[in-house]
Amino acid sequence: MGSPDGDGAPVGRPRETPTGSGGHIADEMTAMLEGRFPGLVGMRILAASAAAVTGELSVREELLAPNGYLHAATVVALADTVCGVGARLALPAEASGFTTLELKTNYLGTARSGTVTVTASLVHGGRRTQVWDATVRDGAGNPIALFRCTQLVIYPSAPQQHSSTRSILDTTEAE
Repeated sequence: MGSPDGDGAPVGRPRETPTGSGGHIADEMTAMLEGRFPGLVGMRILAASAAAVTGELSVREELLAPNGYLHAATVVALADTVCGVGARLALPAEASGFTTLELKTNYLGTARSGTVTVTASLVHGGRRTQVWDATVRDGAGNPIALFRCTQLVIYPSAPQQHSSTRSILDTTEAE
């Protein structure tokens, strides 16, 4: 993920997690997505908490596969984004972030128009990992995909000690 001129520097910085509550948090989370991939494809957050998140996406031609059906990657991106919003809200206070370790999607159907929605819920919220389940539904409410992801919780790293400092500390502790 380097800059356009190839110097290897990141092209953007992580955005702060909104801290609002109620309906405002959903609007703040949607605003956080703007200008990044989820916002560019039109994802919206409808409700958000550390335990459950709901989002949606309007189906449009640019999101379809050549066969005329909603592209599978669009479904995964929507589910992963909504689970990621929940993961941000469910992070332990001392954590600095998270990243997706694993994801799996079972497709049950598809959509060609309307709005698809996803509801995600926290299944496991541990110190090192979170597991989220999500169901993506078409405009009629029929499930089109079941999604599960595991998130790795990231903590700030402790400053590395120089090896000579470490040996002094080890000797002191032994006395």
